[in-house]
Amino acid sequence: MKAVAVIGNPKTGSRTRDAAERLAAALGLDCELLEVAELGAGLLAWGDPDVTAAVERVRSAGVVIAASPTYKGTYTGLLKLFLDRFPTATGLAGQVALPLMLGAGPAHALAPELTLKPVLVELGATCPAQGLYQLDSTYTTDDSLARWAGQWSRTVLDAAKTRTAR
Repeated sequence: MKAVAVIGNPKTGSRTRDAAERLAAALGLDCELLEVAELGAGLLAWGDPDVTAAVERVRSAGVVIAASPTYKGTYTGLLKLFLDRFPTATGLAGQVALPLMLGAGPAHALAPELTLKPVLVELGATCPAQGLYQLDSTYTTDDSLARWAGQWSRTVLDAAKTRTAR
């Protein structure tokens, strides 16, 4: 099953990217990475061919991991610029999406649910699992991913298989 991780961190090669790769591996997904920061100023110009191609790469995936650091209690403006390129209600229709956010502390633990998941649903995606929030200082050593995967991996994979079979 094809998956794409959309990395909304302004810094390429970030912990956000690493966390997305770890999530994809925990689900056993073959995952392509899309670092939105690499699209540069093209995100500000409608019709940019690289941005259009990136949107199509995401739309061709069965599973989309939308990953962002937590910034001011929500996902980054960079990720917002990219998600604005998808049509409302149909842009991610037929796809399973997983919101993933990293943050400095537990105060924003609901950010994936309250900020990122609603926009993915607005674009037509199915979000069958709770969003994953991880502390950027401990995500590589704590059990947050294992706990999340233990609770949600079967639900996510079943949803993705069902959506792909349609």
